[in-house]
Amino acid sequence: MASNATVKCSPPMKATSNGVFQGDNPLHYALPLLIIQICLVVVLTRVLAYLLRPLRQPRVVAEIIGGVLLGPSALGRNNKYLHTIFPPQSLTVLDTLANLGLLFFLFLVGLELDPKSLRRTGKKALTIALAGISLPFALGIGTSFVLRATISEGVSQGPFLIFMGVALSITAFPVLARILAELKLLTTDVGRMAMSAAAVNDVAAWILLALAIALSGTGRSPVVSLWVFLCGFGFIMLCIFVGPPIFKWIARRCPEGEPVDEIYICATLALVLAAGFVTDTIGIHALFGAFVMGVLVPKEGPFAGALVEKVEDLVSGLFLPLYFVSSGLKTNVATIQGAQSWGLLVLVIFTACFGKIVGTVLVSLCCKIPFKEALTLGFLMNTKGLVELIVLNIGKDRGVLNDQTFAIMVLMALFTTFITTPIVMTIYKPAKMANLEYKHRTIQRKEADTQLRMFTCFQSTRNIPSLINLMEASRGTGKKGGLRVYAMHLMELSERSSAILMVHKVRKNGLPFWNKGRDSETNQIVVAFEAFQHLSQVSIRPTTVISPMLSMHEDICTSAERKRAAIIILPFHKHQRLDGHLETTRADLRHVNRRVLVHAPCSVGILVDRGLGGTSHVSASNVDYTITAFFFGGYDDHEALSYGALMAEHTGIRLNAVRFIVDPTVVGDSIRLNINGNDLPESDEEFLTEFKEKVYEDGSIKYEEIVVRNVGETVDVIRRHNRCNLFIVGRMPEGQLVAGLNKKTECPELGPVGNLLISPEFSTTASVLVVQQYRSKLTGDSLASLKEDKTTEGEYDSE
Repeated sequence: MASNATVKCSPPMKATSNGVFQGDNPLHYALPLLIIQICLVVVLTRVLAYLLRPLRQPRVVAEIIGGVLLGPSALGRNNKYLHTIFPPQSLTVLDTLANLGLLFFLFLVGLELDPKSLRRTGKKALTIALAGISLPFALGIGTSFVLRATISEGVSQGPFLIFMGVALSITAFPVLARILAELKLLTTDVGRMAMSAAAVNDVAAWILLALAIALSGTGRSPVVSLWVFLCGFGFIMLCIFVGPPIFKWIARRCPEGEPVDEIYICATLALVLAAGFVTDTIGIHALFGAFVMGVLVPKEGPFAGALVEKVEDLVSGLFLPLYFVSSGLKTNVATIQGAQSWGLLVLVIFTACFGKIVGTVLVSLCCKIPFKEALTLGFLMNTKGLVELIVLNIGKDRGVLNDQTFAIMVLMALFTTFITTPIVMTIYKPAKMANLEYKHRTIQRKEADTQLRMFTCFQSTRNIPSLINLMEASRGTGKKGGLRVYAMHLMELSERSSAILMVHKVRKNGLPFWNKGRDSETNQIVVAFEAFQHLSQVSIRPTTVISPMLSMHEDICTSAERKRAAIIILPFHKHQRLDGHLETTRADLRHVNRRVLVHAPCSVGILVDRGLGGTSHVSASNVDYTITAFFFGGYDDHEALSYGALMAEHTGIRLNAVRFIVDPTVVGDSIRLNINGNDLPESDEEFLTEFKEKVYEDGSIKYEEIVVRNVGETVDVIRRHNRCNLFIVGRMPEGQLVAGLNKKTECPELGPVGNLLISPEFSTTASVLVVQQYRSKLTGDSLASLKEDKTTEGEYDSE
């Protein structure tokens, strides 16, 4: 007898509410609920990313963990929370938006893959990639038999075998690019090999996934799967023939230096959506069409960069994290119960790691790659990521993976990605190079005619004029080697998910890239330096470093040591406003400066720029500077006065050297800091005796000694000498007078005198150069002063 009973379905959610004052609950409407979901996801994943940053984990790890925490594995155990924030009626909207974000993200991933570089992939990288796919794929098939016999009974055998093989053999290309950049390995042999092999692996994985999806269709006839696969192949071939001419035509109409026309961006994004529709209609997945479009877009010129700039932040910042939540809502770790389930989790993790690592290591050794590099390659190729989750989610949606298997595979992907960075950091450290032995690590030296090597750093074009004028002032008489400058442009490695801009830049610069060719870059910074080099007797080598702020000091110190620099010049983290006051530009730059002061292989100067010489380069014949150096005593004051004497060799520069002497009637016990065995400097009197000889020889140096009774008189003397272009002072001067000044200061990296010269109460338009002389190990107050600020506590321990 047929039943007349009807099933009551919950009504679909309306888009917007009328507001709480009209009696509506916003959480019962699609748009406000989606906003709450997005905000919750973004906040949680960003907090987790911040907590994992000290471990140098890629953001995808935080997003996977965040998705799992929001799902039934953790917070979702509370049914009230789950049905309020993620009710079943809202999941369609959530999944649609997440997949739309994922579609455009896969387009960006395709943009990262350069077909030309794939064609240039060497036999070594190709062999390693094939081994890194074959062995884990085979082991994945073997593991699938064990799972089908236990927790995955009844699933379709063919698709399950291929899904397991693909899931274990994937290497996440975008995640690997970020890890290599974080660890400064992109330009090493290991980095280049890993990137080439991962690119091949990525393409192979997508082909295998397309095969798996075709086989997992609901149609029972194998002819249907064959049609799906053949139509997918035909679509790709059509795109290869039609796509490149269209994109090249667009690229030709986007000249360098001109803004890209909006119509071309819109047309390309519409093509991405159309390609996604076609592949979804075929029965593969909309993601494949977007990925293929990304691969076909030409990588040269401004067009690809403009696409990334328009799409990336919105997609990777807001929409993509929704996919991890969508995945996390399907992941229930509680389904892994009992010894058997946990044993299977261990088996899957072991199989995934063993297949990738052992397969890669064995083939690498056969290619005569050293064991340590081969092992590093193995762990790098074991990186999973978003593509892994895509495979698992498609398998879950197609009914190939049940809840328990899905949870096990998600945890495997999380574990293998999490261990990559710490293990690679442990076993492979090319950046931790052996200390180079070189003699001239300071400005102060016995051999006055030897070449001076400066290492200057800058963050923006605002610093360039003052930096060039400082170079001009530092070139001395040009005897013998003269002055050689290495100018490093500091760029932060951002948290953006797409690696296209970062990869193409850092591949060239790595640790970092030194611009040897005159026409290799045509940007305004290089042009400015080259123009100055032609007009002066200074040799300049510009470079760019792209690094996280947390480890940028490593690049600066390592590069300065490689180039045998005598002094590193750093930009101060504040710049001058129009009203003359200093305001902070990058707060995290001060932490970079402090770390450099602790770990520097040579002397360090921090330049507080108030427009030295104006806003343009001052030619040698027009230089007319007055420099004032204050001398209290100690290491850093020796270096500051030596630097001032070097500048005074320039025909257009005058140096006023002021030594402070404590009135004998009030002098107490002398205070001398930072005494450290082998680094004991010559006494102040010995140093000044030699300096006075220079004064007699060089009429451009004026030396005076001023007797003061207390700190107040000292400050008054400093105020009287404020009519100059540049102050040059030691960071941590020594003596009884300084002890009175040496209170807790706002910027300990500048020391007591430097802080006085930049204080709002001190009226001057002069720039300030604060100098720290090199010691083999920073000790005493010089080190303690850099630890005063609690925000940087614990960051400056010697390595």
